[in-house]
Amino acid sequence: MASQKLFSVLSFLLLLSLAFAFANASPLYKKPETTPKMKVGKPEYHKREVEVATTPTYDDEDDDEDKKISVVVEGVVYCQACKSAGTWSLTGAKAIEYAKVSVVCKDHKGRVSFYKTFNTDVNGYFYAELEGFKMDHYILDHPLHSCGVHLVSSPLSHCNKLTNINYGINGSPLRYENKRLFGTHYEAVVYAAGPLAFRPEQCY
Repeated sequence: MASQKLFSVLSFLLLLSLAFAFANASPLYKKPETTPKMKVGKPEYHKREVEVATTPTYDDEDDDEDKKISVVVEGVVYCQACKSAGTWSLTGAKAIEYAKVSVVCKDHKGRVSFYKTFNTDVNGYFYAELEGFKMDHYILDHPLHSCGVHLVSSPLSHCNKLTNINYGINGSPLRYENKRLFGTHYEAVVYAAGPLAFRPEQCY
């Protein structure tokens, strides 16, 4: 009796093990497929090339091309006082109206490239615009090196003798004093010369 029960139990276990083995080996059984994960990244943007002007443009560039740049020489002419005769002193000197001076420029080869006379105003002041002045050599023909102011004549009969004060006879050299004049279409670089002086013929 006991042997029959043991045999029944063993038979049941054998059948159960066969059932599991059959289920695992069956082609009808499939493991569930896993859904592939989606890669999530940053959105892609299409880059657009844009040209940027690095140099500013101005509407008045054409106006600058039309601007006239002039060279000007200024100075004053005096009548030297008798007490200062024989010196370069202008103490007590008086300005001469309508005195005449000349501006002479020579190129680097020693040839006269500019010559013009100018008159002084009531204050003895002359403003000489060197219209037509040209430079063949930027350095050697520059007004500071090539031009000078000379005394020409005085309207005063009692004070019309030339003096070489500040080289008014030899040619007074120009100097730049950082002076410029500006207009809408005009710019002037102003140089100074002198002051220059005539002297009386006789002093009493």
